[in-house]
Amino acid sequence: MYYRKINDTLLSWKNNPNKKPLIIKGCRQCGKTSSVMEFANKHYPHVVYLNFHEHREYKSFFAGALDVDTITFNISAGVKNSRFVPYETCLVLDEIQDCPNARSSLKFFKLDGRFDVVCTGSLLGVNGYKTKEEQQEERAAAIPVGFETVVTMYPMDFEEWLWANGIEHQHIDYLRKCMSDEKPVNEAIHDRMRQLLLRYIVVGGMPEAVSAFLNTNDMNEVLAVQQGIVEAYKADMLKYALQEDKSYIRECFGSIPAQLAKENKKFQYNVIRKNARSRDYIGSLQWIEDAGIIRRCYNTSITELPLNGNAIPDNFKVYMADIGLLVSMLEEGTTWSILQGDLHGYKGAIYENLMADILGKMGRKLYFFQKESGLELDFLIRYKGECVPVECKARTGNAKSMKTVLNHPEKYHVFHALKFGDYNVGREGSILTLPFYMAFLLTECTPSPVHSPM
Repeated sequence: MYYRKINDTLLSWKNNPNKKPLIIKGCRQCGKTSSVMEFANKHYPHVVYLNFHEHREYKSFFAGALDVDTITFNISAGVKNSRFVPYETCLVLDEIQDCPNARSSLKFFKLDGRFDVVCTGSLLGVNGYKTKEEQQEERAAAIPVGFETVVTMYPMDFEEWLWANGIEHQHIDYLRKCMSDEKPVNEAIHDRMRQLLLRYIVVGGMPEAVSAFLNTNDMNEVLAVQQGIVEAYKADMLKYALQEDKSYIRECFGSIPAQLAKENKKFQYNVIRKNARSRDYIGSLQWIEDAGIIRRCYNTSITELPLNGNAIPDNFKVYMADIGLLVSMLEEGTTWSILQGDLHGYKGAIYENLMADILGKMGRKLYFFQKESGLELDFLIRYKGECVPVECKARTGNAKSMKTVLNHPEKYHVFHALKFGDYNVGREGSILTLPFYMAFLLTECTPSPVHSPM
């Protein structure tokens, strides 16, 4: 097991005397169940585990009365070795979206207070793609508003990847100080971090892929794992979507590498299929996003805060939520080229998706700025109370659009910018240049950084 930031969230939740049942949502195979079970087994004398995806029959435990005594009686009778000891048992409900009544019961577990409940859900955000019977069941089961806490878990982020590779907190503190002081990173550390960044690009943060890499150092093993995950996502699309939507969802998903390979990376429906119309695919794209597989990055009308208030709803890019899965979907040999530092024609797509991966796993929403005149900024973020452009350059690049914006503060209201690439810390006037491996340090307006396990 690798140390995950969700561990701190779980511990803080457990120590809260007024805690509500906890729901951890996130894409499939991002490590939700293993993290929850490791935590529960470490901190509770008794753990009762129900997986509604693997054992549909467990839904019957919640089919009648939802008072805690009835539910715990049903579970203890139906699941071997399940013990409910007040204030000593943690009930883990895995894939809770498959049992709406179990989610309704969380209200009663909160009011009762004798047992801690942690739930996971991979498709909690996916709406409108269930059978009629499942939709009726969902409508009949009330979501316990005010009686649950919902948090999102992502695949391993770059900082967790560094921890897994033996980078300790003092090294990260050193990087943070170099960034703050605008001083170059020691060359030995700089080279090591560049190497780890390239490996993160091809491995990504899916825990099984990370384990395959660290245990075998065999990229063929990693690629097999990643492709298996992508196929599992496609299987979900076929299993959970309505019949008439299945082909649209698969086509949307399959078009993502081609969307990012374009010079203009704005999502275009005619890339999916010639003469495709947005009304045919917009719901399918939403399905993939709700499942946590992709992230949208919205164009803004102006370069000012608040970014969400200035977003243009029908003008966006689409990135894979995990950079490693994107690379696994590209042509054969791409992984080897990246490890050699050669990204060829995909370099723009990969570095932009890398930034989307890092920012997205920090919980940031994604925005960019593009005008018909050709002016384009890769990303916009809120940083130190300002709207700050973020440019991604594989190596060098004159960042013409960024300089145009900075040269006209009366028009764009932008005074500082960040440029990330394959170079050390430096400054060019109002532009702070940073090595790409420092992007995870842009923690303003996100939860406070957790401490590493070292």
